[in-house]
Amino acid sequence: MSGGVDSSAAAALLIEQGYEVIGITLKLWPQDCMSRAEDKCCGPQAVMDARSVSHHLGIPYYLIDEADQFQQEVINYFAAEYQAGRTPNPCIVCNEKLKFGSLVRRAEMLGASKIATGHYARIEPAETGNRILLKRGRDRDKDQSYFLFSLRQDQLAKAVMPLGELSKNDSRVVARQRQLRTADKEESMEICFVPDDDYQSFLTKTRMVEPHRGEIVDQQGTVLGYHDGIEFFTIGQRKGLGVSMPYPLYVLKLDPTLNRVVVGPADRLEQTVFYIEHSNWIPFEPPAGKFRATAKIRHNHRGIEATVSPVDAGRAMVRLHQPQRAITPGQACVFYQDDLVLGGGWITREHLDVSLEE
Repeated sequence: MSGGVDSSAAAALLIEQGYEVIGITLKLWPQDCMSRAEDKCCGPQAVMDARSVSHHLGIPYYLIDEADQFQQEVINYFAAEYQAGRTPNPCIVCNEKLKFGSLVRRAEMLGASKIATGHYARIEPAETGNRILLKRGRDRDKDQSYFLFSLRQDQLAKAVMPLGELSKNDSRVVARQRQLRTADKEESMEICFVPDDDYQSFLTKTRMVEPHRGEIVDQQGTVLGYHDGIEFFTIGQRKGLGVSMPYPLYVLKLDPTLNRVVVGPADRLEQTVFYIEHSNWIPFEPPAGKFRATAKIRHNHRGIEATVSPVDAGRAMVRLHQPQRAITPGQACVFYQDDLVLGGGWITREHLDVSLEE
């Protein structure tokens, strides 16, 4: 229970469906979290709201300290990805490693056989075979299945998502009708541990990244300016480059070896072929051969038709049927057939490098 309306409504619905429910909030950040994200993750207000809702619903409530695990699995990953010239997606890693990882083990110690969350996604058994399927939430605007693609079959089998058939407004109605204090609580779309969505400030204030001067170059290798670290840039970025040309410049490549940021015109951002690694497949494992699917290259991407060709157990080549801008190493590419999540993987730099022109 995060102290928000979604997990509150999920708990209320599960009680009415006959489940024996306990509420758990994961304390994911050290003692100074108030100064970093007071109303998020482990902030005092979030804990107070989750505890209040649990009391109102008449269920036991536990605050479990997972700060060390969060630091190791999510925060360190977050910084390491930026240092490697990739753009991380910590919500996916948190779901896999903590919410459906360490929390499952904690819940089992308390006698719970399932983990329920307020995600807008659906989990269903396959009609044939013994696979557990993941599907989009009915509310396409709130669908969160993208953030769950990496869950394994054993994790999906433990998961319950009672909001999958509802809209956000439906969830607020559920909370209001049951007089839950979180019914009208404003939601946050930011990374829970990064105040004001300012990841650069987070990385420097936590001293996970120290400024280290490097070059900003064009595709011919001409030095156009300097930067304080590739960690502070992402593919497709236009603002904050500190260099100017007669036409807009965008980040095309981040080179961690040379500590270089390569910039160029917008049309050089378009790509059709890339590779994914550390893939996870849901209705099947592994795919029998190449297949067509709708690919989402980031959470807010509308999706584009693609052909996926497995290379080995963990890697696949993705060929988009139309070029897309800013395909970003480190982000997840998730595949769908209608509402069904087929799986996905992490975008690599392979075939995406923008070579310097001789």
